Amino acid sequence: MEHKKNKKNIAFKTLGCRLNQYETDALASQFATNGYEVSQNAEGADIIVINTCTVTNQSNQKSRNIISRVSKLNPSAKIVITGCMTVSHKDNLQEKFPQAIIIDNAGKSAIFHSIDTFLKTGSTEISDIDHDLFSYNSFAEIFHTRSLIKIQDGCDNFCSYCIIPYVRGSAISRPFDKIINNVQEVLEKGAKEIVLTGVNISRYEYNGIKFSSLLEKILNVDGNFRVRISSVEPDKIDTQFFSLIGHPRLAPHLHLCLQSGSDKVLSQMKRMYSVSEFLSIVEKIRQKDPLFNFTTDVMVGFPGETDDDFAATMKVARQVGFGLMHIFKYSVREGTKAQTMSNQISGKIKQERSQIMHLLSSELTDKYRKPFDNTVQRLLVEKWNNGYASGYNDYYVPMMFETEDKQRNRFEIVRAKIIIQ
Repeated sequence: MEHKKNKKNIAFKTLGCRLNQYETDALASQFATNGYEVSQNAEGADIIVINTCTVTNQSNQKSRNIISRVSKLNPSAKIVITGCMTVSHKDNLQEKFPQAIIIDNAGKSAIFHSIDTFLKTGSTEISDIDHDLFSYNSFAEIFHTRSLIKIQDGCDNFCSYCIIPYVRGSAISRPFDKIINNVQEVLEKGAKEIVLTGVNISRYEYNGIKFSSLLEKILNVDGNFRVRISSVEPDKIDTQFFSLIGHPRLAPHLHLCLQSGSDKVLSQMKRMYSVSEFLSIVEKIRQKDPLFNFTTDVMVGFPGETDDDFAATMKVARQVGFGLMHIFKYSVREGTKAQTMSNQISGKIKQERSQIMHLLSSELTDKYRKPFDNTVQRLLVEKWNNGYASGYNDYYVPMMFETEDKQRNRFEIVRAKIIIQ
């Protein structure tokens, strides 16, 4: 069966982190440039690729639900399951979905070759071509206006609650010159925002070039664009990084992972920073830009978390004034140290703390965003709807403005008087 003579339709479903999203986008680009029709609509697709997440039990359940849903929606499609859940629960997935092709993270970059071979020959043997964590194609406009750039994969931290080092493997950094080439490629294709992504990007190091040096070199690439950092750990923020705050191409927004505002809990989590060190980073950056947007991850219900520990996290959240908080209830992950800890927190208490933290998050988000209402901002246009253009400003605040110009390029960064969405 020759797919170029009889064009095939392939759909993608992605769960989890921005690294998964990057890998999906890169794979979609590869299929598109080789004659496939690419969409996010599973109905009517010949192939459906589901990029799973396993960071929490809820992530596993969401992945299973999506696989079941698309299988029922389009029973004639060939289902391809990839991502972190294929590493942690491969046997379970194969048992529950015996007709699916399962490709783990090590083979994810070779999915195009595996599927292309399957369509031509019927063989479900997984291709061994390009089993390289960084061999993905560069950006093409398919699902998003910004371009994710993968600079690193894997993690060696082994936080006591986290399964990611087991499913993503040891930390590895992408060669510096290939990153710069990737950035230049996507800029030539029209990208206006570069998002640096990976599992633990602040640990980037290749031939003596560490994360801050890499960031500075990217900021100095010629072009009209801005750089956003997907997520960083507080323990590797250095003096050079602080010197880059205020650079006209660096978005004044950082997703800085807190997890807990209690030093006792941070120690038990095996996090490599203290609350005071976290707050010191915030203070130094806000001295340069008082509006700088900090977003974060917070975990509630970690084993042994007391009411006082939870209150300490609430206090730190208020002190920082996060623009957005991603809140997770602690989820037991098999094989992690936290699985065997005593003083596991009941589901009821986790739920109560999660609800309280979500209320605080909404309050802080509204408070942070209010000063931007009806102000002139730079906005990367992403969507059009009923005479309004919308997207995110430099500070990662979702905003929109009224306009009759429906032909405006989605990749254009515009200045306009903005209203908060």
